[in-house]
Amino acid sequence: METPDNWRKSSYSGPGDGDSCVEIADSPTRIAIRDSKDSSAGTLTFTPEAFSPFIETVKGQRPR
Repeated sequence: METPDNWRKSSYSGPGDGDSCVEIADSPTRIAIRDSKDSSAGTLTFTPEAFSPFIETVKGQRPR
C-alpha cells in the first residue's frame, strides 16, 4: 500500500525545530500519520471514514 507524499506538520508542533508532533498526509483514499521525530519508523494509515473516530478517541485520552 502506498502512502501519500504530501506530509505536513501541525501548527502545534512545538518550539524549536517543531519536531515534537506528528505529521499527516492525505490522498483521496487514505490518511496517513507518522512521528515527526522519526519519519522512517513507519506510518499509520486510515480510510477517511476511520480517521475521524481515531482522532476523537485520541482527543479523549489527552491529560487535562
